[in-house]
Amino acid sequence: MTNIAVTTWSLEQTAPTDLLPAATPEGDVRIVRAEVPSPEFSRFLYTSVGGDIRWTDRLGWTHARWREHLEQPGVETWVAHDRGTPAGFVELAPGDDGIVEIEYFGLIPAFRGRRIGGHLLSYGTARAWDLAERWPGLAGTKRVWLHTCSKDGAYAMDNYQRRGFRLFDTRVEEEAEVATPGPWPGAFPS
Repeated sequence: MTNIAVTTWSLEQTAPTDLLPAATPEGDVRIVRAEVPSPEFSRFLYTSVGGDIRWTDRLGWTHARWREHLEQPGVETWVAHDRGTPAGFVELAPGDDGIVEIEYFGLIPAFRGRRIGGHLLSYGTARAWDLAERWPGLAGTKRVWLHTCSKDGAYAMDNYQRRGFRLFDTRVEEEAEVATPGPWPGAFPS
């Protein structure tokens, strides 16, 4: 098996005023919170968005593991819809002391390049900043962070920085090169 060097960049915002919102795209684009924890829907979003960029860390999760994750207080999934069709998602997860991670963010390939991503990231980041308002008992958000890597889309880093995220850490690690899994096994040629 071949190894590849993967660079991971961690970025943050430390105040709600750091957020630089993107323009709302034209057309019927709506962002809605998936309020009912659904392992099936979340796995669909995860594999549909990440299948061509080698998101593999959750592929082995059982239904019970997905449910356990989604039912944690403060974990939220916000879904962008283009004319009623899911186009992408942002998943928020609170940590200790008011730190919220944008664990996953991205668009299904067919919806990339339509200015939906900047809008979804802006909206999701704003929801990270006001997360405690929807979850009594959570500390108010003091920091929002995320990471991206050299396996992600070519415009990911630029989008994060245009939304006001600042780089705070860079790491390079060797990883086993894996085949692009696609949204379901065999969706993309090897």
